[in-house]
Amino acid sequence: MRGRLKGMRPLFAVMLIPWRLLAQDFHDYKVDTVAADNIYAEGPAWSPEGYLIYSDAPNDRLMKWVPGQSPVVLRDKANGAMGNAFDAQGRLYTCETHARRVTRTDKKNRVEVIADKWQGKRLNAPNDIVVRKDGQVYFTDPAFGKQQDTRELDFFGVFHVTPKGELELVSKRKTRPNGIALSPNGKVLYVTDSDRYAVMAYDLDRAGAASSERTIISEIDGIPDGIRTDEKGNLYIAARAILVYTPEGKLQGSVQVAETPSNLTFGEGDLESLFVTARKCVYRVRMDVKGSSQY
Repeated sequence: MRGRLKGMRPLFAVMLIPWRLLAQDFHDYKVDTVAADNIYAEGPAWSPEGYLIYSDAPNDRLMKWVPGQSPVVLRDKANGAMGNAFDAQGRLYTCETHARRVTRTDKKNRVEVIADKWQGKRLNAPNDIVVRKDGQVYFTDPAFGKQQDTRELDFFGVFHVTPKGELELVSKRKTRPNGIALSPNGKVLYVTDSDRYAVMAYDLDRAGAASSERTIISEIDGIPDGIRTDEKGNLYIAARAILVYTPEGKLQGSVQVAETPSNLTFGEGDLESLFVTARKCVYRVRMDVKGSSQY
């Protein structure tokens, strides 16, 4: 389903959307529009303090939404903020595509650059990010559109930042990685590949090092962007719709919202709300499964 639904209220609109599970009946899921009037919403991340952060990339701002309230601007001139994530301490990590760096903002609003160069060359345009419970940070570094004209690196990368601040290369690629997520136990890293319409997986050890790169999903319907997991290890991929796969890569069904989704995250106290950024709006889908804990 594309475009805005006719008659949809611009904010806090409620509708019922069918969720199709293969070989199962339809179920109705409640979908709220919690934010509207963005140009291109991206990078949702749920804070352990009980609010949602997301990027409105073309407007170059970071937004904050508290349940029951209207969204407010958290940061103007956000350097092309795209993907966001929180760690266990509640610190905010942001991929800044214009500044070509990854930053961490502490509780006192102090901003620290944790990655901007690889072997003396500037990163392409960090896009999405995830933080493991022990402080291991992983992010993708593709380049889309005009970003490709100013590249210094001759590859697209998946990177790892250790708790000590060391930058390591997980994967050097000719195709563009995009979304990134962790399995519930933090032992597998998932990365969507927008050029190959695929999802890659990597095994992670206790020190956060990655190995055994492999493709677990291919021929995705639509360009895969953001990705998340639930507590059972199922994968939720923002593509033509929200596509749901088993940990083994078997398609189970899809969730439709009124616009093409860009990214997603689980949140609220019970972790049973799936927040979906999708062009102008941010949607909340009430699920019957918990998301995997992000911190």
